[in-house]
Amino acid sequence: MPLHLSWVDISIRILCAFAAGLLIGFNRGERGRPAGLRTTTLVSLAACLAMIQANILLPQAGRAPDSFINLDLMRLPLGILSGMGFIGAGAILRRGNMLIGVTTAATLWFVTVLGLCFGGGQIALGFSGLVLGFLVLTGLRWFEVKIKQYRHGTLTIVTGADGPSDAEIRSGLSAAGYQIGSCAITYRPGDAVQELSCSVQWRSPISETKTPVFVSTLARRTGVVSIAWTPEKAS
Repeated sequence: MPLHLSWVDISIRILCAFAAGLLIGFNRGERGRPAGLRTTTLVSLAACLAMIQANILLPQAGRAPDSFINLDLMRLPLGILSGMGFIGAGAILRRGNMLIGVTTAATLWFVTVLGLCFGGGQIALGFSGLVLGFLVLTGLRWFEVKIKQYRHGTLTIVTGADGPSDAEIRSGLSAAGYQIGSCAITYRPGDAVQELSCSVQWRSPISETKTPVFVSTLARRTGVVSIAWTPEKAS
């Protein structure tokens, strides 16, 4: 980090940080994420300006012979990273069993580090990080949606006297690759109707939203009064 900066050096660093925040922000904004174009650009620029300020104050670092005050310039970027931790935590939300905003928080922290790199004059390091970060946000998204995850859902079926039995329904779930967590059965002796509610677990990609085949098959069975399949959203 040079002791004395020219306005050309300052302009190059600010433009690099601006371009990095703009590119990452455009990727997040077109997907409707909370930290979009303006947010990531401002974060990147703020980190860059803070690092440039530390660079400008570098000749004054240390302690003067006639003073007890010690100027520690590294506290400035460290304080910025700590502050971004609070902003990132505010972007994370929990809705039931689903946790959202984690990637948004990580993006804000990542853009902050990019701004610090450009502000500190590590242009090559900053652009290397920018390329890798952009590849992670764009390329790995396709791979991520293909990964099979554990999913949970609930099957509720009401059957009459001539409907499929409890054991038959359970065996059908197992044969289709679904693991039964727990089941609750409600009997109605007067009309010989029973209601079976099972919580099930299975593995499938996030993008898979179609109704399982065995649910459609059960719905066509004689004696099935009603059937409901309620999958939980993938977290």
